[in-house]
Amino acid sequence: MSTNLPNTPEGKVIRNQITKAGTSVGANYREANRARSKADFKNKIAICESEASETQYWLEVIVDMEWLSWDQVKPGYEECSELLAIFTSIGKK
Repeated sequence: MSTNLPNTPEGKVIRNQITKAGTSVGANYREANRARSKADFKNKIAICESEASETQYWLEVIVDMEWLSWDQVKPGYEECSELLAIFTSIGKK
């Protein structure tokens, strides 16, 4: 999806941001599963939650800028929503 963004300075910044936030979710989840304590686990899950939310934000910006249509970003946005629900649930335990 990010490869379809314009090759402008703004497009490059948002491409970088969405790539970093989107990949950070998985990396932090992996780290959460190797946590040294319950507090460390909860902290890493909170980071996963934050990064999934940030990814949604960048997807909204992309649609608002009319770089991609809602139909193009909807699958990624919905996946982030599912991950947010999972991480929110895990974080409350």
